[in-house]
Amino acid sequence: MQARIGITTSYKDGTQSINQCYIHAIENAGGIPLIVPMLQTDEATEAFASLLDGLVIIGGLGITRGLQGDLPDDLPPVDAVHDSSDERIYKAFTKRPILGICYGMQFINAMRGGSIYGDLNNSIEAPLNHSASRGATSHPIRIQPDTHLYRIMQCESLDVNTYHIQALASVGEGLRVSATAADGIIEGIESLDGRIIGLQFHPERMGATMQPLFDDFVARCRK
Repeated sequence: MQARIGITTSYKDGTQSINQCYIHAIENAGGIPLIVPMLQTDEATEAFASLLDGLVIIGGLGITRGLQGDLPDDLPPVDAVHDSSDERIYKAFTKRPILGICYGMQFINAMRGGSIYGDLNNSIEAPLNHSASRGATSHPIRIQPDTHLYRIMQCESLDVNTYHIQALASVGEGLRVSATAADGIIEGIESLDGRIIGLQFHPERMGATMQPLFDDFVARCRK
């Protein structure tokens, strides 16, 4: 049976949108991608969630939950409609696998009581440039041994893309760090049982390099 994977979207001026890379990553792993609509009630959200085997929370704008410092001028805050919709669908997934990407990782962390820097460049000493919009390219990360991410990727280091201005300041309850950049910025988190995996970079844009991540995710959803 093919796993049915819900994928959240971006939101602006009443319009939902999504980059095709997320859809192709799930399809290439053998899953059926289903776009998560921004519903208005818990009842409708829970009914939709019951159709799904797994959930991907994608990238987005600035997280304001658990915020430390102000958002910079080049990062607008997430829309309240988007934020509340993500909260509803996240809460509907209490036992099934969740993959959080960039904003999605930050959102999961915030929902579990973690905090986030408004602008990492103003929050840590000697930061790397982590934002493509500010001229960054790629950078290496170190994957922690004995983590689910290490089990999936089977490597201790990996070059990843760079698209974020915010960064986790503290890790939420029931989560642990799975990967870090050279400047100490958290690049990966996961629940102890591996049901939840969050990545600060964008694996859906990394082709075959990150296909094992999506293969593993869809396989777990299928179970």
